[in-house]
Amino acid sequence: MAKPKHRPFCLSVKGHVKMLRLALSVTSMTFFILAQAPEPYIVITGFEVTIILFFIILYILRLDRLMKCLFWPLLVFALITAVFCIADGALIYRKLLFNPSGPYQKKPAHDKEEEDL
Repeated sequence: MAKPKHRPFCLSVKGHVKMLRLALSVTSMTFFILAQAPEPYIVITGFEVTIILFFIILYILRLDRLMKCLFWPLLVFALITAVFCIADGALIYRKLLFNPSGPYQKKPAHDKEEEDL
C-alpha cells in the first residue's frame, strides 16, 4: 500500500481556509477598533484572532500529529466559551429590555462639554 503524499499546510485547502478566516477576523477587529465599538467586541475578536493564529502555527510546525490529545481540552474550552457568550447575550438582552432607550451610544465630545457647563 502506497503512503499518501503529504502536502504542505500552506498549500492545502485547509490551510487556505484557515488563512482566509484569519484575514477576515483581523479585518473585523480592525473595523471594530476604527468604529470605537464597545470593548467586548474587540476583545472577543482579538481572542479569535489569537486562537486562529496559534492553530495555523500548530499546523505549519506539524505539531498536530504529535499532540493527539490536543482537541478534547479545546472542545471543553469551546463549550465553556459558548456558555459565557450565551450568558453575555442574555445579560445584554436583559439590559436592553429594562432600558428601552436603545443600545449603547457614544456621545460626541462637544455634547459632553455642554453637559458639564
